[in-house]
Amino acid sequence: MIDALSDAFTAVQAWLFEQAVQPVLYATGQMRYQEQGYVATEWFLLGAIQVIVLFLVLRPIEALAPAERWPDRRATRVDVLYTLLNRLGIIPLVIFLLVSPLFDALAAQLRSFGFTPFNLDALWPGVTDVPLVTFVLYLVALDFVDYWVHRGQHAVRWWWELHAVHHSQRQMSFWTDDRNHLLDAVLRDVIKASVALAIGAEPAQFVMLIIVTRMLQSLEHANVAWTFGPAGRLLVSPVFHRRHHSIGVGHEGRFHGCNFAVLFPAWDMLFGTADYGRTIEPTGIRDQLPQPAGQERDYGRGFWAQQWLGLQRMLNPAR
Repeated sequence: MIDALSDAFTAVQAWLFEQAVQPVLYATGQMRYQEQGYVATEWFLLGAIQVIVLFLVLRPIEALAPAERWPDRRATRVDVLYTLLNRLGIIPLVIFLLVSPLFDALAAQLRSFGFTPFNLDALWPGVTDVPLVTFVLYLVALDFVDYWVHRGQHAVRWWWELHAVHHSQRQMSFWTDDRNHLLDAVLRDVIKASVALAIGAEPAQFVMLIIVTRMLQSLEHANVAWTFGPAGRLLVSPVFHRRHHSIGVGHEGRFHGCNFAVLFPAWDMLFGTADYGRTIEPTGIRDQLPQPAGQERDYGRGFWAQQWLGLQRMLNPAR
């Protein structure tokens, strides 16, 4: 069955590339990029599958057992746009492919001096080179990087002003994961792609790592009151992550927030930033609230307004 699905996917990819992508490349004189175009077609299809699966699985669950009930869902519409732009786009893959030649050149230079670049696959021959083991190791390693990147997004003033686009959503749903300022997303993806290359991840592995991470992040942002029970100590749950988005909790205090882990809460427990409170609090940023509790600050309702206001805040940080 897996082979049949793989063959069907390859056939659809080839058809889409031949019927839509290749003619455009030919008409614009860009056939030298046909290999990248074929990879981009694969990324597009994988993204489309993600969006369809998430909608069919998580949207009914949110409707039947929401953590919060809203009079309407209009505020989530812009998050749908973010999701389509990110999941159907190729930004992480493009960044990875652009950074890869730089690391190849660096590796060659190091070898000329007698140094061998670190390769996670070779850490324990016979064990770490097993595909499933390698995949899990890469997932854990990149999640560790994600934890510290996420803390940086909250602790560094100008970076927070970009990341605030993500936190300004008052109606958090499974669509919210991709709601990010473009510059913030590029910075994060460059760091992750660089680390992935540094530890030996191949492009195909990196794509799958991104897909798995994003699918789980969509679940974490879902508007459901799930704690995962005991498993919530092993994997970030929607309630655990909702604490990170809660007003007065998610961006305040000594650490500028709590629950920074992307997949594995072990990092929060290890570094003292875990908050396992189960109370369902309103999400957003304190200064969005009406006075005197907040400042009624406008973070923008549409995509371009949110992007523009994020740049303005970055140049003139409020905190």
